[in-house]
Amino acid sequence: MKLLALAIFVAILALTLAITWWAARRTRTASDFYTADGTLGPIQNGFALAGDWMSAAAFLGFSGLAALYGMDGSLYAAGALVAFLAILMLVAEPIRNTGRFTLGDVIAFRMQRPQARLAAVLGTVVVSLAYLVPQMAGGAALIKLLLGVPYAISIVVVGLGMLVYVVFGGMIATTWVQIIKAVMLLSAAAVLVALLLAHFGFDPFSVFAAAEDTYGAKILAPGNYLKHPLDQLSLGLSFAFGTAGLPHVMTRFYTVPDAQTARRSAVWLMFLAGSFFLVTTLIGLGSAVLVGQDAIRAADKGGNLALPLLAQHLGGGPDSIGGQVFLAVVVAVAFATILAVVAALTLSTSGAIAHDLYVNVLRGGHVSEQEQVKVARISTVIVSAFAILFGLLAQGINVAVLVILAISVAASANFPVIVLSLFWQRFNTAGVVTGMVAGLVSAVALALTGPAFMGADALFPVVNPAIASVPIGFLGAILGALLSPRDAVSEAQFDEVVFRANTGLRDDAQAGKSLH
Repeated sequence: MKLLALAIFVAILALTLAITWWAARRTRTASDFYTADGTLGPIQNGFALAGDWMSAAAFLGFSGLAALYGMDGSLYAAGALVAFLAILMLVAEPIRNTGRFTLGDVIAFRMQRPQARLAAVLGTVVVSLAYLVPQMAGGAALIKLLLGVPYAISIVVVGLGMLVYVVFGGMIATTWVQIIKAVMLLSAAAVLVALLLAHFGFDPFSVFAAAEDTYGAKILAPGNYLKHPLDQLSLGLSFAFGTAGLPHVMTRFYTVPDAQTARRSAVWLMFLAGSFFLVTTLIGLGSAVLVGQDAIRAADKGGNLALPLLAQHLGGGPDSIGGQVFLAVVVAVAFATILAVVAALTLSTSGAIAHDLYVNVLRGGHVSEQEQVKVARISTVIVSAFAILFGLLAQGINVAVLVILAISVAASANFPVIVLSLFWQRFNTAGVVTGMVAGLVSAVALALTGPAFMGADALFPVVNPAIASVPIGFLGAILGALLSPRDAVSEAQFDEVVFRANTGLRDDAQAGKSLH
């Protein structure tokens, strides 16, 4: 039976690798590698965005939190559902109209100083690596469950898979893998929920009632995981502002031809991903009832395997062919999900290193298309090595918790700088640097000294640091700009930024020169 499960897993993985091979033949220019040449339509990009957003945190982490902590897990799912409202209303169109390949382009167009790009590279790399680690941990946990291999070997398998996707296929491969895995993920979730509801007479309220009967009324009450009164508010701030600072998500708005398509992509995303997030609580509580919290913790103490274990149970149990087959399908889909997300993260990180650091800072923009793609691929190898290293340290921590901490860093460092660059004329390079450093340092320091890492010995009482680090990031950016001399260049460029952000009109040749 294990051979049958492995065969199903390999078949689904082979499909995604075939897409990578096809994309590699079409990836020739830097625009192909970074943004799929900006040719995606709203439905394509909406599915790809949904694939980016339905990561290991959503597929494994949210359901695991609901299984172990009840309704506190549902708050994570609800936050993910509304996270794109701020993007849709505030930054999707301006970013699409003013950038080219990376978030650093948006900032550097105004500031036109290397220090601004360096700050953008720092923010992109730290946030992307922080987001990469839980994806790696989730993928390794799945491989370990399916094949029984050690966690360390599983991490290396995930890292090598992500390396193949990005190095050979770039954004074209990543996009189509995201689209296909989003369809597979939504289909697998629909089948899983249908089987779960069939077990409870197709009455979703019976799932909640069974959870209450098994674990008491406390499982349906808040405060099992988010114990501090400010935890819920901080979680909301992380989602509301952090998503707009995630480089791998925002880069998706460069893959479409215009701002209207970018907005329509976000709407498609909200419907597609939202439909999945709505059922993660049901899946989590169903896992707690049918599999049991003790069994879930025994498989992975962070609860990351609650959903695959539920699939195995609903298929007939671990010793049945149906259980093994359904487990293999779910694990393969989840693994494809994780590989696609880590590929997108690696692509945005290598893009920042190659395009922002190497091309524009070190070489002053004097680089051929072929050399830029080559440097990006080399950067991908380096990023993958670091991701594997850090992934080894994340064993046993719920991936949703780690992802939200990464989003908190994005909310504290990237979001203030992006917003102020787009909407404040007085903002300058000094503000970019101080805001980025203040947000990064405060978010990382508060996260590492908080309950997620230190447990009962935490120095900072709130799980997600955004409640404190977002104001610190904004304050650092504002004070840095106000306490430094006025920058005539950045202020003169502000009118051009406003014009482009609201109209989408620009001279592409001149834009390319400005971005260099």
